[in-house]
Amino acid sequence: MCGIFAVVSKDNKFNTAKVVLNGLKKLEYRGYDSWGIVVREKDKLIVDKHIGKIANASTTLSQSSIGLGHTRWATHGGVTIPNAHPFLDCNQKIALVHNGIIDNYLEIKINLKKKHTFKSQTDSEVLLHLIEELSETTASFYQAVRHAFSQAKGLNAILAISQSKVVAAKTGSPLVVGIGKNRNFIASDLWSILDHTQKVVFLEDGEMVEISSKQVNFFNIKTGKSIKPKIQTINWHQESASLNNHPHFMIKEITEQPQVIERLLIEKQPQTKQLANLIKKSKVTFFVACGTAAYAAIAAQYFFSKIAQTHTNPAIGSEFIYCTDFINQKTLVIALSQSGETIDTIQSVNLAQKKGATVVCLVNVLGSTLYRISNKRVLLDCGPEKAVASTKAFIAKIVLLLMTAYHMNGKLTQGLNQLKKAKIAVEEILSANYRQKIKKLAEKIKSSNTIFVVGRGFSYPAALEAALKIKEISYIHAEGLAGGELKHGVIALVEKGTPCIVIAPDDETYHDSISGAMEMKARGGFIIGITSKSHEVFDITFKVKNCGSASIIPNVIISQLFAYELALARDLDPDKPRNLAKSVTVK
Repeated sequence: MCGIFAVVSKDNKFNTAKVVLNGLKKLEYRGYDSWGIVVREKDKLIVDKHIGKIANASTTLSQSSIGLGHTRWATHGGVTIPNAHPFLDCNQKIALVHNGIIDNYLEIKINLKKKHTFKSQTDSEVLLHLIEELSETTASFYQAVRHAFSQAKGLNAILAISQSKVVAAKTGSPLVVGIGKNRNFIASDLWSILDHTQKVVFLEDGEMVEISSKQVNFFNIKTGKSIKPKIQTINWHQESASLNNHPHFMIKEITEQPQVIERLLIEKQPQTKQLANLIKKSKVTFFVACGTAAYAAIAAQYFFSKIAQTHTNPAIGSEFIYCTDFINQKTLVIALSQSGETIDTIQSVNLAQKKGATVVCLVNVLGSTLYRISNKRVLLDCGPEKAVASTKAFIAKIVLLLMTAYHMNGKLTQGLNQLKKAKIAVEEILSANYRQKIKKLAEKIKSSNTIFVVGRGFSYPAALEAALKIKEISYIHAEGLAGGELKHGVIALVEKGTPCIVIAPDDETYHDSISGAMEMKARGGFIIGITSKSHEVFDITFKVKNCGSASIIPNVIISQLFAYELALARDLDPDKPRNLAKSVTVK
């Protein structure tokens, strides 16, 4: 949540505002409700702030050698221009942006209100005026920022501008420094920098950086001592993060999934074998994740039980921290994440490591916080996900987890064959005729108030994921549930015309799933079947080839397409759903 982009150049006539604005556009996926830019004009800082989305916006700010931009996701204070970042101090000499939450902002603010005028309701502005106050008695601007930031409690990242320098500090939200020729950058996302330089430094928690056009200096926040940075060269291709003639990133990423599956089957066998050996050796294994990734963790519990006869424990990242008292050196924690920046998952990992657990991450972003702090890493390698609603990263996790489970039972060839069938099934689902059928259904039920999605066994986490996708981008209330739970309350909500999606693969759950469909049909439900084995109970059937354990993959992808078409039918943007962010960096 929230995005930051800043640049410092040697050239006073550099089109800084335009570069910053383009940088912010690459950060839109992070989720935001207002945005702003600041540049230095002669001896003053000038701000341009707006409510809403950037879209095709432009800015009239002057050319400058230094600029900073921010996209805000509201926490403290409503969505207003005064609450939008960046903020200026009382003399318009210092500007600040902030990601995170300052837990003790009220107690800091009490003393500052005597001398400083506050123009917003945010916690962020408190640090700005504290830096302003300390600048009067501190030898350097970087030291004023360091001492101010040290007083803030919580997980935070800030950038502050004064004269020709940017100073940043972090204990939470991600920041990456880009080292270029005659200009340097800092942003909350690697992709926003790669247009300008491939040389980067990932700022660690407890570190700060002072950036000018000529120098980039790193320091320890606590001691103030200089740090030698680890400069990395990133050889990624920006074109993979472009639309490439697709109307939305979500549909682009959905259609990329057959290639993702194929690449993982070829490239990831050694890493999944190593992961299987770690699970075998551990006394207790937890899969920790949030949101969509948490449903992959639930799927893993079924995979390892059914295929590898091994017990694993799925855990929601925000709740795992309350269930860690018995973790020790024999515990294995496998953290699942697309962004590698989900704060609840990161906190769970930090706590587990303090107790001696080994941490393995399955993550899509090289250099992300989760990637850096884990003991061992498996990259999803599915390419950038720009749509907020995760699609191919979820499928990549499912593929890797299935491969790992089949490694454990010594039948990898069987697992690979099922995954290859799943790839073929997905290609059929992505055909024009199949997609047209999904689109027609979306038009039919686009005005529904509620949609229920039911599954058993492997199809239970598929149902949860399907319901989440529908909620995320169509804003229709959807509930995913285990089929056996229908009669324990939910069926009271089924009435004439209620859309009910039943995921019924041809496995041991099929007959029980059909029984549940019959019960909903008897109450007037409109029954939508996702199945490889037709039945008269279904009002409409989406046929899927039987892929064994890998059937979860095409079943979920049908749901992705359905959610996408629902969003379009309701005139919504599937890439940027309201109130949501790709990278959740506040608790």
